[in-house]
Parts: sequence; structure tokens; C-alpha cells
Amino acid sequence: MDNKYAQFRIVADSAADLFALKEVPFCAAPLKVITAEKEYLDIEGLDVAQMVEDLKAYKGKSTSSCPNTDEWLEAFGDARYVFGVTLTSGLSGSYNAAQIAKQVYEEEHPDRHVFLVDSLSAGPGETILVEKLQELILSDLAYEDICQEIKVYQEKTGLTFMLQSLTNFANNGRVSPTLAKICGVLNICVVGKASTEGTLEPTNKCRGQKKAIEAIVNHLKEQGFRQGKIRIAHCFNESGATELKHKILEVFPKADIKIYNTNGLCSFYAEKGGLLVGYETV
Repeated sequence: MDNKYAQFRIVADSAADLFALKEVPFCAAPLKVITAEKEYLDIEGLDVAQMVEDLKAYKGKSTSSCPNTDEWLEAFGDARYVFGVTLTSGLSGSYNAAQIAKQVYEEEHPDRHVFLVDSLSAGPGETILVEKLQELILSDLAYEDICQEIKVYQEKTGLTFMLQSLTNFANNGRVSPTLAKICGVLNICVVGKASTEGTLEPTNKCRGQKKAIEAIVNHLKEQGFRQGKIRIAHCFNESGATELKHKILEVFPKADIKIYNTNGLCSFYAEKGGLLVGYETV
């Protein structure tokens, strides 16, 4: 890694499903998935497959927890310029905890600066923001210009998703157990999007994955996507992610698409079979 960029650091909570960058220093602040029986720390090396199976068999309440202030401060390290990306404040306290850490960090080190971005998104919606920050730093822009550019860019990104199960949402108290059971019995896939306020909103209830994938492609059309980055995160559904990639390329042949696995937090909410799709509209 070029020492030229040692004064910079990009940080994100682990909902970004990233644990390293090639060209700019990076650190992830871990979220947690919690049940009465076990706590899963969302770090690189977490046995996600075992966690998913454990949660599938678990019948009690489950929840998630954001990084605390100390964990954010540890992630900041000793960088002069820190750029942070967090899980949407519409669903998590991660952004607020990072804001407190920023205040502490800058008070203790008056010559250092922290700029935080509330992604108003999750998973690959955070990933593309981190990628953009790396591009901006490598472009040798001034700190203030990077702050302005990422603010503008964030407004031109979006998230859509497909869920094949709502069990953990039900156990988490976010949807009714009855709805979760009906979706499972009838093979209904829930397609949705991140709103401008950062909440997750269902837009379609589709019978089967094929129709759900069509709904995602239609959503991209409606949002004005023409070309640019698309990042697809999947929870043990590589075939579905690959099918979605091919369908997108049929309509948008210039799309820059990458596929990767969800880690702990995103696997908790996406559940087995889920797809999360982050995209840019610039």
C-alpha cells in the first residue's frame, strides 16, 4: 500500500461486508447478531453458514447491535483524515455512535478530521460508497473536496433487495410472525427498496425468484439506471445472483456488476436466498 495515503483511513461498519481495501487504509467496525443463546460478532472469518443454520433453528427473539463509540474510535486508528460510512440511521444507531466517536476523536486530536456518511442504505449500498471514497482519495483531491463529492454521490445511489424468508425480521419484531409464515408457505419473495429516509420498504410480493428478479430489473429502470456500478450481495444464493446479473446485462449491457457473499449482519437480515443490490444512477 502506498505510504502516500497513510494519513487517510476509510472506515465502515461491517454491514458493508468489507474488511480490507487494496490501495487505501481501511477498517471495519463490527456489528453483532444476538440471541439468548449466542452472540455473533460480524468480523472477517465469522462462520456465516453456521450462524445462518443456528438462526434457522432458533425459535426465540433475535436482534442486532451496532458498534459502540469505543469500537468506532478503534477503527479510526491514528489517521489524520477519516472518512466513515455507516448503516442507515433509519434502522440502526451506528451513525449516531460514529458521530459521538467523531466528536471525541476531534476533541482529543484537533489536527485530525472525521467525515461521516449516513448511507441511508445497507450492504452493497455502503460498499459502493466505500469504493467511491477510495477513488476520490486516489484522485488526490483535497479533504474538503472529497467531503463534498461523496455527499453528492450518496444522493445518486440506491438499494433494492429480494428476501425469500422473513423469519429473522419476525423474530426481531420488525414484521408479524403470521406474515413471515405465509410468505414461507406460499413461496413468496419480498422485493423492496431503501427509501430516501433510509427505511426499507416492500414494493412487490412475487411468487418465486424469477418474478422477483424481473421486479428488481424493473426497479432499476424506474430509478433511471443506465450504466454504472451494481454490486450484488447474496446470502448463499450465487445462482440467483448470477441469474440477476445476466438479466441486468440484457437490459443494461454497460453495467459494472460484481457479486459477493453477505457476511454476518447482512446475512441475518437477508437470510438464506436473499439478494441485496446496491447501484449508482450517476
